[in-house]
Amino acid sequence: MYNMRNIGRLLPKLFFTVLCLLRFSSDIYSQNQLAPTPVGSTSSKPETLDNATLENIIQYAIKHQPQIQQSIIDQKVVENTIKSKLADWYPQINFNYNLQHNFLVQTSIIAGNPVKLGVDNTSAAQFSLSQSIFNRDVLLANRTQNDVRQQASQTVTNNKITVTANVAKAFYAVLATQQQIAVSEGDIIRLEKSLKDAKNQYNAGTSDKIDFKRVTIALNNTLATKKSNEELLKARVQNLKALMGYPEAEPLTIVYNPEAMELEIALDTTQKADVPSRIEFQQLQTLKRLREADLNYNKWSYLPTVAFNGAYNLNFLNNSFGDLYNRNYPNSFAAITLSLPIFQGGKRKNNINSAEWQLKRLEWDITSLKLSINAEYQQALATYKSNLTVFLSQKENMELAKEVYDLVQLQYRSGIKTYLEVITSETDLRSARINYYNSLYLVLSSKVDVQKALGQFNY
Repeated sequence: MYNMRNIGRLLPKLFFTVLCLLRFSSDIYSQNQLAPTPVGSTSSKPETLDNATLENIIQYAIKHQPQIQQSIIDQKVVENTIKSKLADWYPQINFNYNLQHNFLVQTSIIAGNPVKLGVDNTSAAQFSLSQSIFNRDVLLANRTQNDVRQQASQTVTNNKITVTANVAKAFYAVLATQQQIAVSEGDIIRLEKSLKDAKNQYNAGTSDKIDFKRVTIALNNTLATKKSNEELLKARVQNLKALMGYPEAEPLTIVYNPEAMELEIALDTTQKADVPSRIEFQQLQTLKRLREADLNYNKWSYLPTVAFNGAYNLNFLNNSFGDLYNRNYPNSFAAITLSLPIFQGGKRKNNINSAEWQLKRLEWDITSLKLSINAEYQQALATYKSNLTVFLSQKENMELAKEVYDLVQLQYRSGIKTYLEVITSETDLRSARINYYNSLYLVLSSKVDVQKALGQFNY
């Protein structure tokens, strides 16, 4: 059986071994937990979309958009911070170890005789425990934990709503450009046919160079417009990819039925702005509760801090280092500590006043937000109605231009109309189609703004 001397000698070695094991375990845990796969790593093929509908694109953006992912990470950080703050409610247990050699021991004169106040070698080990009974910092963390979590969650929701609206408008911009290119391609086919006919008529001597040159001018303009829209399409596709968090080098083929675009225009314009449904209003409400908690926190500064603490100490004292751990002189205690600041120069009162003014200022922020939401909705609704009116007129113009073009083309072949009138009607038709798709894109984009103002994007 080990005697007290052997146990005392093994105590430093045991303590050192425990420290090494704890450090080794901590390193392993850190390597496993803190080494995530880097975003955008080339070790695996990036995720792409085979069926890039609007809904799939929005879901992809919510999953991959960097801003959303950052806010999700921030949400996890907030959760761990809350747990860290709440950990102070639990008993805090600590161990301290000390080994000391005194080269010169302090001497004091007692009854006229010099007396050494100590020994050459000392060693101590302490097990201590403390428990907070009332602490305003820990109480604040406990009472605000749900609101802090909700604040982080609302930030994620707000980012998702913003990304959804931006992605939808970018999606419609790509569609509008694609349709303009399709219009140009159809015009080019017709103009190339007309150019061929004009050449044949010129070579046959039935017409002069004017018709031939007019067709050439119209064809060149259409080719230039098509090229311009193709370059614009590249930029808009890249913009859509950036908003989605989509790999830049990977292809993105949009799947959409152009005829279905008109079906999505409809919107109930009798709706009223529902302020509580807006995420910005919900965020301010959460912030208000946190400000109220901060006010209470400052009021609690007049209350004492109360804690329970205790310790058990092992004390080893000996002039001979080899016999240091032969005998232990232990002591222990338990205590309740109360700390109460009596006067701090008015600091607590000023902090309370500041918290109250911040709360009052937030009330005005809420009032201002209500006004801005109503104004935003009215502006978005007015823009939508205006764009809808333009769209309906452009749709009618396109249909009329098509009828005029078909009629003029028939009359030209019958020798009633000149080729100049054919070119004019074809130009009108091309412009009407481009204006139609531009107005369609604008009305769909303005509908997104109305839905956002109404708070209809919910996540």
